[in-house]
Amino acid sequence: MAKTPNYIKAAFLLPANLVGLTTAAMSSAVTQEPLPMMVALGVEGVYLAVLSSMKRFQRAVRAQQPDNPEAARAAVDSLLADLAPSQRDHYQQLVGLKEKILANYRKLPAGRVLAASSEPKLDALLTSFLRLISALNQYRTYLSGSDREHLTSEVAALEAEVAEEANPRLKDVKGKRVEILRKRLMRFEQAGESREVVSHQLAGIEDLMRLTHEQSIAIRDPESVNRQLDVLSAETEATDETVRQMERFLDFTEETSAPLPHGGTRVR
Repeated sequence: MAKTPNYIKAAFLLPANLVGLTTAAMSSAVTQEPLPMMVALGVEGVYLAVLSSMKRFQRAVRAQQPDNPEAARAAVDSLLADLAPSQRDHYQQLVGLKEKILANYRKLPAGRVLAASSEPKLDALLTSFLRLISALNQYRTYLSGSDREHLTSEVAALEAEVAEEANPRLKDVKGKRVEILRKRLMRFEQAGESREVVSHQLAGIEDLMRLTHEQSIAIRDPESVNRQLDVLSAETEATDETVRQMERFLDFTEETSAPLPHGGTRVR
């Protein structure tokens, strides 16, 4: 039976954390003062507790264990748990298409080998689908949970104050606030644009899976399968890049490259 990943150990072994601890230790050694190391150890305890309990960090750790079927399945289940029922239904439909595609491939000459080599690429696309939906949901939360209209009004009011302000210091401070608020408004615009792009990419993945299934019904040439898989791989790469961009926007650092297995999980 596969072991549950040690999330605290994974958090401790992150390069940035080790560099920070080493720096604190060297500082204490050079100054012969224990305070830097004591402070670092106090912060370390909080850091390990918080990071190791974060769902996204846990998913990232599990994604680094592709040879662990249980960990990979747990990563899929964790992603599914964040989805709305309708989104899970879409995912299950795609898993069903994947199984039908592989069944059709197995009917070809050397079909079992072909299906075995095709499954990871189909899984990679389904993994991208799940992660893209997860990122999209985060965007929706960001856009709906923030007061954009209030922010727009505040910027307009503050700009008017800056224009009339006679005190140089106050004018400077208010001007800096306006710059910050404008940047926040720009983030709203970027998030809205990205959300629309992602919605189309999700629809594109569904269309591509259905097209691949339709083509697999009548396919007779294994070389045609390879061409289909090349299209799937290109779509996966493009989708993963979108996910990385969205997560950087939302200050996420989850690894998105490792494909996960899909099939066998049923939404209850």
